Amino acid sequence: MENKAKPKKELTIEQKINRRNFISFGVFGVMGAAAWKGWSWLYNAPKETASATAGARLPLRRALNKTELAFRNFFSNNHLVKTYPKEMAAKNVKVNSFIGLKSKFEIADWRLQVVKQSGEVLSFTIDQIKALPKTEIIYDFKCVEGWDQIQHWGGLKVIDFIEHFGLAEETKAAYVGMMTPDKVYQVGLDMPSALHPQTILAYEMNGQPIPINHGAPLRLIIPVKYGIKNIKRIGSITFSNTRPPDYWARAGYDYYSGL
Repeated sequence: MENKAKPKKELTIEQKINRRNFISFGVFGVMGAAAWKGWSWLYNAPKETASATAGARLPLRRALNKTELAFRNFFSNNHLVKTYPKEMAAKNVKVNSFIGLKSKFEIADWRLQVVKQSGEVLSFTIDQIKALPKTEIIYDFKCVEGWDQIQHWGGLKVIDFIEHFGLAEETKAAYVGMMTPDKVYQVGLDMPSALHPQTILAYEMNGQPIPINHGAPLRLIIPVKYGIKNIKRIGSITFSNTRPPDYWARAGYDYYSGL
């Protein structure tokens, strides 16, 4: 006699829902455990020790460095940030940070100190900088906090500053470092980005002298970077083949911060 398989009893709707919930919660449980283990591994990983960026976990910094390498491979002076007509620029320009601006400061006493790799120190007044051809840019300033705003800035191209004051030899270095007079805020820039044709030493905002809260008398506007690289109230500029100190990179942010 032929044995016939007994047909399986079909699950009820409630049983099907319970089964799917069991599988879903099981998958989420496994994923959650894996995520917790990964977070714990990253949290307990040793911190990097390089003085310019010390503070980030080593695995995270390695990942950020890989991202930087990818950006650098595609970077070119032919890549220009989109610009806009003046009437589109914000009249009330957002202030993104006061770090490095809180100490007592007199604009009349300000000088820009440029330290060459030989150790020689050059000093410039704001009038010397304003005497050179001015460049204006209206572009979309982007902050790592997620906001952006079309802003209008005027000043001297960094590349023009370099060429006029005979600093071409310094551009053979890999990095440019900038710091506020109180030494609280620092940024490190790769040389190609610093010399980009849209990077300027700005002394005007919306056609007027930059106000104190935006970095008077001189700040950096570097459209190919996020706002954290646009240092206010520049006090000194240095050149080096190693990464200069960087305020936010020490806090774990991307050193390159390119757009």
